[in-house]
Amino acid sequence: MAVHWKVGELAARTGLTVRTLHHYDRLGLATPSARTPSGHRLYGEQDVQRLYRVLALRALGLPLGAVAEALAGAGTLREFLAEHRTRVEAQLRTLRQLADRLGRLADAVDQAGDPSAAAVLNVIEEMTTRERTFDPYYTAEQLEQLAQRREQVGEQAIADVQAEWPRLIAAVQAAVDAGTDPADPAVQTLARRWMELLGMFDGGDPGLRDSLNRLYAENGEELARQGGPSPQLIEYVQRANAAGR
Repeated sequence: MAVHWKVGELAARTGLTVRTLHHYDRLGLATPSARTPSGHRLYGEQDVQRLYRVLALRALGLPLGAVAEALAGAGTLREFLAEHRTRVEAQLRTLRQLADRLGRLADAVDQAGDPSAAAVLNVIEEMTTRERTFDPYYTAEQLEQLAQRREQVGEQAIADVQAEWPRLIAAVQAAVDAGTDPADPAVQTLARRWMELLGMFDGGDPGLRDSLNRLYAENGEELARQGGPSPQLIEYVQRANAAGR
């Protein structure tokens, strides 16, 4: 006999709210496959599997608008579970790295008092890297690749790059504000340095560069509000690079 859950029962069993389940139903993300004679929603086993996929994709960072598209191209539940597990394991590795860094920072505080701003910034970066573990823009393998890249580059070089980016963004913005032609030699120098700093991040790997470009293409305005380059600034640098070829 098939098992079904009413919406209130499913909410209580999963920890979700009835309102959330209704919202997913309206969006067509997790729609109950049956109804009671009086019209109340009834969720079956396949509906529960679908709900899991929706929640897993949300945990990976996808907005609701992108979840339906991702579900349409998803494989079997077994494949989905395997991918989810891979990403969770990547998150665990990142958490262990953060725990190690926090331990070293605590030891440094015990020995020498308050740590340097650079050390604290490194911890902040580790925290944001952890948050990106479920980022739809980077695969688990790419996150591991970035962690290895960090080890190769070294902490001091990373701190130097972090300090240089705001200055470089400001210099390029000044060129834009002044109406300077992207082909101008001074702008060309800025654009080359821009690409060098990107290379410090991804080592020139085309897959990582594509993921970064997609991240900025879809979230450019928000990232600009957080201090990153605006989409207009990125387009200006791209024009400068094209003019220099």
